[in-house]
Amino acid sequence: MFYMYPHGLFVDDDQTVVIADCGSHRIMQWKNGDTTNGQVVAGGNGQGNGLHQLDNPSDVLIDKETNSLIICDYGNQRVVRWSRHSGTTQGEILIDNIDCHGLAMDEQRYLYVSDYEKHEVRRYQLGEKNGTLVAGGNGKGDELNQLNFPAYLFVDRQQTVYVSDNNNHRVMKWSKGAKEGIVVAGGQGQGNALTQLYYPRGIFVDTLGTLYVADFWNHRVMRWTQGDKIQGTVVVGGNGQGTGANQFSNPIGLSFDRHGNLYVVDWGNARVQRFSIE
Repeated sequence: MFYMYPHGLFVDDDQTVVIADCGSHRIMQWKNGDTTNGQVVAGGNGQGNGLHQLDNPSDVLIDKETNSLIICDYGNQRVVRWSRHSGTTQGEILIDNIDCHGLAMDEQRYLYVSDYEKHEVRRYQLGEKNGTLVAGGNGKGDELNQLNFPAYLFVDRQQTVYVSDNNNHRVMKWSKGAKEGIVVAGGQGQGNALTQLYYPRGIFVDTLGTLYVADFWNHRVMRWTQGDKIQGTVVVGGNGQGTGANQFSNPIGLSFDRHGNLYVVDWGNARVQRFSIE
């Protein structure tokens, strides 16, 4: 499966994988186990701002309720929705004029969007244009109430928001209604020690509160167990930048399926890998 600088991904309950194929300005989908027949499910009509086009999409999720894709259309500064029904040729704009990078949806179908220019995360009811501030929003910085280029998001059942705080080399956790977050990974400056991250991107939190982080410039995926703020462990990668099965070239997106398999978007190698981990 060939991609141009793939970014975020979403894995559905039936192990269908959708990927923001950023450099090709499209969203790709493939069914469980079929690595040869991916299909374009949004965009794919060249780079542009038409409703039938995307411009460097950075993240995507599936809204099961409406059987649609919600896409962070990064280059067009908008969030769009594309139906998954066959014959769909264009999307609709949900949120406009937003420097979006990452998306998440909670069980109540609230949509969460990171804004990397305003250094904040907002929560939206679908159809709402302004949203509610849930993280950051106090300017660019490294205080606990600030973010610096929030990238990807994860939201748990308690509507706790986890943010990969990219330029601060940390992952932040904001409880619902909180005025500041807490550091749950990194925050010790950029570096490759087990206490550090180096431009963290995709994140996932399991039901036990264990955090998984795509550690972009360290070419590894890290795991931080709840309560262990000091250091994480390497679960895959960490063997230098490369094309081997145990290597990455800038891992950027990650997710799990319901069987516990880890999916990693390997940005520099233009591939997605699946791992069974303990």
